[in-house]
Amino acid sequence: MRVQLFVPCLVENLAPEIAAATARVLTRAGAEVSLPPGQTCCGQPLYKSGRHAEARDLARRFLDVFAAPDPVVAPSGSCVAMVRAYPGLLAADPELAEAARALAARTYELSQFLVDVLGAEDLGAELPAVAAYHDSCQVARALGVREQPRRLLARVRGLTLAEPSRPGTCCGFGGTFSLQFPEVSASLTADKAADLAATGADLVVCAEPSCLLNLRAHLDKNAPDRNLRCMHLAEVLDSRPGGGGDAS
Repeated sequence: MRVQLFVPCLVENLAPEIAAATARVLTRAGAEVSLPPGQTCCGQPLYKSGRHAEARDLARRFLDVFAAPDPVVAPSGSCVAMVRAYPGLLAADPELAEAARALAARTYELSQFLVDVLGAEDLGAELPAVAAYHDSCQVARALGVREQPRRLLARVRGLTLAEPSRPGTCCGFGGTFSLQFPEVSASLTADKAADLAATGADLVVCAEPSCLLNLRAHLDKNAPDRNLRCMHLAEVLDSRPGGGGDAS
């Protein structure tokens, strides 16, 4: 199956290794991965800031970039949720709204695509660690994707899952929320980090890049001696004996 890789802005600019791992994992699962040129922001920050006219411009461009009929896969639930909001955003133009509905129906978060579409749960990954999985608000609540990441992690050799006591609580990032209410955001992040650390895990796994970077920054600053690593789900699924990357 041919798929189009959608690389969110945050991944492209701050964590390109997540995009590379996603491409390798999809290839290993049997997909033929293409990277459509000309990708830009999906419009999520503008949309959530109430700047809908500008968000519509980006949505139209996104429709052009991903005009091919192949599925679109991204390592970010929040960006996928934004694409699924396009039909409403473009509702004033029936032709564009119809194209947006078609695009939304074939746009997937990584774990959702692997499990629900490809039926691929064992990617041959191996990573000796005790891991706590963080349920991102956007992945778990907006998309309803909760079990798929856990099913994938359960098939990683050497990995033991340690469930947090409050897996569904927010990490405190929330996009512009963290800028508008920094004190509240910091408090939520500290609570989430403490809950994850209480599992005894040495690894935090996220399927949402923004949560990953937020938690990593907090732990690096406030618990540098805890040695609690943070990895994106794609990086874990890409892990091989001897560390990291593609063994082929």
